[in-house]
Amino acid sequence: MRKLLLLAMFLTSATIFAQGTITGVVMDSQTSGPLPGANVMVVGTNNGTMTDFDGNFTLEVAESNGTIKVTFVGYTSKEVKFNITGGTQDLGQIVLGADDNALDEIVVTSFSLAIDRKTPVAVSTISAAEIETKIGNQEFPEVLKSTPGVYANKAGGGFGDAELRMRGFEGENIAVMINGVPVNDMENGRVYWSNWAGLSDVTRTMQTQRGLGAAKVAVPSIAGTVNIVTKTTDAEKGGNIYAATGNDGYTKFGATVSTGRTENGLAATVSASRTVGDGYVDGTEFIGYNYFVNIAKELGEDHELSFTAFGAPQRHGQRQNRYLIETYRESERGIKFNGDWGYLNGQVTHIEDNFYHKPQMSLNHYWDINENTELSTALYASFGTGGGGGWAGTNKFGLDSKYRDGYLQPVNLDLIVDENIARGADGSETILRASRNDHNWFGALSTLSTDITDNIELLAGIDLRYYKGEHFQEVTDLLGGQYYFDDSNVNNPVNLAQVGDKISYYNDGIVLWEGGFLQGEYSKDDLDIFVSLAASNTSYKRVDYFNNLDSDPNQESDYANFFGYQIKGGANYNFTRTSGVFANIGYFERAPFFDAVFLNFVNDLNPDAENQKIFSTELGYTFRSSVLRANVNVYRTNWRDRSLIYSYNNPDGSLGVANILGVNAVHQGLELDFEYRPFEELSITGFASFGDYRWESDVTGVQIFDEEQNLIDEINLFIEDTKVGGTPQTTAGLGVDYEFLKDMRIRGNYNYFGDFWSDFDPVSRTNPDAGETWKLPDFGTLDVGLTYDFSVAGFDATLNANVYNITDTEYIANAQNGLQNNARTALVWYGFGRTYTVGAKLNF
Repeated sequence: MRKLLLLAMFLTSATIFAQGTITGVVMDSQTSGPLPGANVMVVGTNNGTMTDFDGNFTLEVAESNGTIKVTFVGYTSKEVKFNITGGTQDLGQIVLGADDNALDEIVVTSFSLAIDRKTPVAVSTISAAEIETKIGNQEFPEVLKSTPGVYANKAGGGFGDAELRMRGFEGENIAVMINGVPVNDMENGRVYWSNWAGLSDVTRTMQTQRGLGAAKVAVPSIAGTVNIVTKTTDAEKGGNIYAATGNDGYTKFGATVSTGRTENGLAATVSASRTVGDGYVDGTEFIGYNYFVNIAKELGEDHELSFTAFGAPQRHGQRQNRYLIETYRESERGIKFNGDWGYLNGQVTHIEDNFYHKPQMSLNHYWDINENTELSTALYASFGTGGGGGWAGTNKFGLDSKYRDGYLQPVNLDLIVDENIARGADGSETILRASRNDHNWFGALSTLSTDITDNIELLAGIDLRYYKGEHFQEVTDLLGGQYYFDDSNVNNPVNLAQVGDKISYYNDGIVLWEGGFLQGEYSKDDLDIFVSLAASNTSYKRVDYFNNLDSDPNQESDYANFFGYQIKGGANYNFTRTSGVFANIGYFERAPFFDAVFLNFVNDLNPDAENQKIFSTELGYTFRSSVLRANVNVYRTNWRDRSLIYSYNNPDGSLGVANILGVNAVHQGLELDFEYRPFEELSITGFASFGDYRWESDVTGVQIFDEEQNLIDEINLFIEDTKVGGTPQTTAGLGVDYEFLKDMRIRGNYNYFGDFWSDFDPVSRTNPDAGETWKLPDFGTLDVGLTYDFSVAGFDATLNANVYNITDTEYIANAQNGLQNNARTALVWYGFGRTYTVGAKLNF
């Protein structure tokens, strides 16, 4: 590895003498428009380039005559001869046609990807090349941090613990799909990015649709959609190996191999990688793997079949708890401080950690029924196993406890072991446990597309899902004791639990989903219009093995059904060759999440659970020229009856939980972004978003009754015009990418975040004089990188380096509001300081 990096650095001084320059533009025969990202290679050499977003290319060649080959996946390749006189030659337009024999990308919901200047939504698309050059040791969602309206941060700082927010909404309100298959948790809507930590290795494109979006699942998200499209089987034989290193012991190795398409129409691609490191934050050591397999086969002229499987098993230490700013300043570890780990027998032991493996498999079928009608179908399955660690019993992990060798030091778990041993037959007083969330998820997606006329297309589809989540705690370490006493299971009230035994709770959550959609699209000349209708039924059932006797018929609840629907429409009109406008509008109702249906963590159905109601509108303008692409849009989203849970004490001292209705919010704003290419070697990008996210009105006079209809409590929430916290409401950025030497590019990206209020739970705002929450300090970070493409021993290679937050700016990335609405009482997570990665890739 070291030799390869030294060789790559040595080769940066090499100079290539060219005989001339050829130029041209690659066009798509199907759309009569440019084909960006096409490969242009001089036949018999490793000299090549790619077309820009207008299909243009410029290539310096060492010979005055020869042949170039132009290729693009899914299109027939074309060879064009050149004969340079006078130093340059313009080859004009080179038109590529669709390859009827090529292996199409069988992504069943590829229709969910927005098309530039056609689909009327606010969209940002990131290519595989951009992900590969920028990702380094960042978290996967951080690739989107230069997208308007998006805020990605590392949360506690553990491997894969990042969170993503969009237009002020939390992650559970963002629909995330991989190859069109939804991956949000069926019970709570969350996305656990640690499950997909290695997915960046095999991502071909990542598209963010803000607002209503073009996703054709039955009910979309409130904030927007992230659709990650993985690489399909490559049409050409080959592969690559790569290695990277970085700060805090970060090391990564990986490889990809493709067979290419054989004569019988079969092809396969396999990719795998391993990543390890100590973590920037103390006590967040990690190890992760990634694997990806795609096998595709042509079945006659009208059918294609593709099987894809991928997963990313991992284990990492976590920083589960935020701390006061004062705590970080008092710690000798500063912003890296983490109180959730310690030493046991001289080894690092994570009190809080995460371990999970969620393989996903899909079988996709594409059927060309006739020249006007196509059917795409996917059957998929996912099997999640794992959970998060923690402790049970007596809390001995306070920051100033005697079990730390000094204030704010790691926990000395050996002392706890000694105490548990001394207890003898009384068992362990404190143990380590894991909260498990295993699940099985099966689904089917099918979309039929037919051309009614030359200008009208009709799409219809079904979306079926079955999900069963198994939730329990298990003992992972008795810390020296003989057993751990647990009386939470009514079927075994005297449980002397051993390692691997279930404690505290054990229940299943079952979710059924039946959905369908119907969409009509009209496209003629410069006008595109769509109208979409969708409906879904969500059914929840809960099975409780600890709170109900096995003989109790109430151990398994009835199904609770929630009917949701959606109607949306939009139009895009390109009134000139360069300018266009779009607008969309929609209303939908979404089922409440599982915990809002079953309160008190038992099988009691909540009679007041209601659908959440969302109304959204958007208007945008697009500009495209040979050197400038720009977008600007305004939006407004009204969110009604957000699901909120209020906890209270019953007169007998037991805990009660109530569902609060009438909590509404308004999210509105302005977004803009641009890319300017004054010449091929230089790209300047920028974005800005100005949001106004606030709670709409107070909620007063909410009465809580017991089962006998006695008034227990009256709730008043004072939240009117209070800023929605947890995300900056003003963001901006500027990026530069410049090829200052042949095949050597340098880049820089500055991101600014402002108008950032600390997060809070609206049900905590019961004081009419609570006031506005604490506003975090504005901050900005600068990332820089270098990419160099070169040849070594007849192979193409790439050297890539990134430095993130190069100025080592100290900033607060996440905060939970305190009682006094100020910096002194807020609990915070700091963002990372300066970090780096260096990697090399060899193609064969």
